[in-house]
Amino acid sequence: MTTDAVGAGSRAGRNLPAAIAVGVLLGGGILLALLTVRHVFVGIVAAAVAVATWELAGALERAAGIRVALWPVLVGGQAMVWLSWPFGRNGVLAAFVVTILAVLLWRFRGGVQGYVRDVTASAFTAAYVPLFAAFAAMLVIPEDGAARVLCFMILVVSSDTGGYIAGVLFGKHPMSPTISPKKSWEGFAGSMVAGIVAGALSVRFLLGGEVWQGVLFGVALVAVATLGDLVESVIKRDMGIKDMGTLLPGHGGLMDRMDSLLPSAVVSWLLLQLFVPV
Repeated sequence: MTTDAVGAGSRAGRNLPAAIAVGVLLGGGILLALLTVRHVFVGIVAAAVAVATWELAGALERAAGIRVALWPVLVGGQAMVWLSWPFGRNGVLAAFVVTILAVLLWRFRGGVQGYVRDVTASAFTAAYVPLFAAFAAMLVIPEDGAARVLCFMILVVSSDTGGYIAGVLFGKHPMSPTISPKKSWEGFAGSMVAGIVAGALSVRFLLGGEVWQGVLFGVALVAVATLGDLVESVIKRDMGIKDMGTLLPGHGGLMDRMDSLLPSAVVSWLLLQLFVPV
């Protein structure tokens, strides 16, 4: 999701007005759910997981001929997200383990050729999308869950915005030319500054935590969000594709927008559990 870049031409090939409009609509829907019936957010996560899983599995098959055990991963992914509501991390872990067992059995139907490859890709898909996303669902479960999700979302959006602005205005030094040549160190610095400020303010005023906890929260999430963005860039370059899908105008697929959100959700849950225990 992070878009910090080298130079003002970084968004070439993207419909920026459409991207902004889609982002505002998605963000508005999430905000409305959090401010009304916060558990609706679990349903939003579940729907996003289903679409993103479908996109990633489709991209793997089209680009590399890898056959993800789609139905076990789809059904198991829904179980991971929904079982996080009543059973927390125990429900998520149980659903993940059962999903992997189902994948091992389901792939028998395809014969011996490519079994290890397909099972490995299926396990990766189950962990990368629904397992990580389940931590976002777990954020909303406590009484102060809406505030926890808001801290997570504010931080990621601030990091993304700060990185984009700093990258466009000052970006000259690529972070990783071979992986993501449009991502700059200047953009990363902008993300870090925006993330630290957002983390300090959101944790202090939304959750009643300490400023220093918010600062650490901001630093950790910016680092992990950037890593998540680079990881998906590596995956797409390895497969020789630009986007995972075409669902969202100006954004590509939904999976293309979840690259930094997925690992950030895990770190958000872990750190907020530590800093502001339920």
